[in-house]
Amino acid sequence: MTEENRKIAFICSKGTLDMAYPALVMGWAALGNGIDVTIFFTFWGLDIINKARVDHLELAPVANTSMKMSMMGVNTGNLGIPNIMGILPGMTAFATKLMKDKMAKLDVPPVREYLQMLVDGGAKLYACKMTVDMMGLKKDDFVDGVLDIVTAGDFIDMTEGAQIIFI
Repeated sequence: MTEENRKIAFICSKGTLDMAYPALVMGWAALGNGIDVTIFFTFWGLDIINKARVDHLELAPVANTSMKMSMMGVNTGNLGIPNIMGILPGMTAFATKLMKDKMAKLDVPPVREYLQMLVDGGAKLYACKMTVDMMGLKKDDFVDGVLDIVTAGDFIDMTEGAQIIFI
């Protein structure tokens, strides 16, 4: 009797910088623990694997009520920064730069490099067929390492028995 290897699957549905890292970090940790990793990118999550977008993911401060500028290294005292300030020109670029600088200080790889590390480590990356069709994309639009464009049903079949995490 053989014991089947643990499996974990992530569904990435958002393409902002702060939503790219959870699956990348947890996927890398899972690989390090000998767990099979599959990541399915759907809707705006396709930006994470899109060659034209992967290096330009942003962190939008508007309506991001959990974002505290003090966490990003900006001293605002106890007041924080009002959410309305997020609509000012340049605030998205400012927040994005702060996060990228913070990640670099922690030696966290950029998203493209993290994806390559995952692929090299054996993670399986897939794009959602319905979303790819809806957005007029094709396999050539994605970074190296994306294995295929699959339906939601295919993803469900290939991850049977896996722990599923929706991001």
